Amino acid sequence: MEIKVVSEKENPLLRRKEVKFQIEHSKSGNTPPRFEVKSAVAAKLKVKPDMVFVKRLGTRTGTQTAAGLANIYNSVESAHLFEPQYILKRNSPPELKDEEGT
Repeated sequence: MEIKVVSEKENPLLRRKEVKFQIEHSKSGNTPPRFEVKSAVAAKLKVKPDMVFVKRLGTRTGTQTAAGLANIYNSVESAHLFEPQYILKRNSPPELKDEEGT
């Protein structure tokens, strides 16, 4: 999985950085799981995975390229203040999702 950052925009009012990215995932064929993408974006931008929240992720039809949008917060508290509950749930580790009954 190869990540390319398309654009970065600082949003000081919401205490976050908004990042658009593309992922080449030709080896797997399917769109990678959101949690793997979250970890890969965090590694690429040298931040903690807890601060990264993937808002949108989708593969373009007929390609092996996924495009996405992620918010990188200055603190976890800021993320919980501004992100909707469903985004927080989608970005939680898979084992936590199973415990919640989803």
